[in-house]
Amino acid sequence: MKIHEYQGKQILREFGVPVPRGIPAFTVDEAVNAAEQLGGPVWVVKAQIHAGGRGKGGGVKLARSIDEVRDLAGQMLGMQLVTHQTGPQGQTVRRLLIEDGADIRKEYYAGLVIDRAAQKVAVMASSEGGMDVEEVAASTPEKIHKVWVEPTEGLQDADALALCEKIGLPEASRKQGAQALQALYRAFWDKDASLAEINPLIVQGDGSVVALDAKFNFDDNALFRHDDIVAMRDLDEEDPAEIEASKYGLSYIQLDGNIACLVNGAGLAMATMDTIKLFGGEPANFLDVGGGATAEKVTAAFKIMLHNPQVKAILVNIFGGIMRCDVIAEGLIAASRAVALKVPLVVRMKGTNEDLGKRMLADSGLPIVSAETLAEAAQKVVSAAA
Repeated sequence: MKIHEYQGKQILREFGVPVPRGIPAFTVDEAVNAAEQLGGPVWVVKAQIHAGGRGKGGGVKLARSIDEVRDLAGQMLGMQLVTHQTGPQGQTVRRLLIEDGADIRKEYYAGLVIDRAAQKVAVMASSEGGMDVEEVAASTPEKIHKVWVEPTEGLQDADALALCEKIGLPEASRKQGAQALQALYRAFWDKDASLAEINPLIVQGDGSVVALDAKFNFDDNALFRHDDIVAMRDLDEEDPAEIEASKYGLSYIQLDGNIACLVNGAGLAMATMDTIKLFGGEPANFLDVGGGATAEKVTAAFKIMLHNPQVKAILVNIFGGIMRCDVIAEGLIAASRAVALKVPLVVRMKGTNEDLGKRMLADSGLPIVSAETLAEAAQKVVSAAA
């Protein structure tokens, strides 16, 4: 789950990371009132979408008068903001953050992710703030410095200070910089985040360290512990099909291809998508129905997949371990009839009650194409889609 910048800054503020004063706004009038409440002479009007690169796309502007705040808010609200993370279709701006201007002397980067190989949180920092960290990692990887945090100990003073020194933070600002990194780590840990970034983390003219941006992603599996985070969810920023899938406990991500996939198990789903591409096709989605799929779940999955007008064929690839093949077959038959299926359906199933499941499909009278191997299934569905 993702949240907006202004929500991320609420969390940073809660844990003691210095952030500029700012007020969210949903209308032009609210933006003007926010600027008047903050007081001048300079404000930053920032579009709030779940994507980076907003500044390059025209979603972050400086205003030097209330009239300019009004004009910029009017321009941004409702615009389709296109960045390198949104794709060419962009995202609609429905929220703004009106914020105090900052006296930026130098920009830095700070970020935290989970290093699953090390089973620790990796804290990263760089002197190249304000840039895409992926670009820095590709072109000048030596400018990204890391420390791995022992979970039982937290981010220690010495490690935080060493990171601040390595990225060139002025000596007078290092103590506050280290404190900001430690507070960011505590926020990451306590809120069960999967990613936390401050880009940029700035040093102002007076030497103070301030988080000028905030990005958080959270582990969906831990959200039951964080009602406050769940309350920040903005459904307008999420794919409607993915929202619908979540209601049925389906893991669904829409892609750009034309072959829909229904698979049980994330690893098998990835392998299925890879095999489709190997034989020249393009998957239209990632869909893991999990180990406890029911006829209702499978029907819902079909409806969600077929809502995508690009879909020309469907591949169902089931391994009957915990899930029984006859239960999946029952769901496929019910779903095909419920949605009046009009695109080719290729099914490959192996495992528990495999023969019974195949017999049910054969006796259904539906035009279902069977396959014995994943390679055969992929070739048949690519051919059908073409």
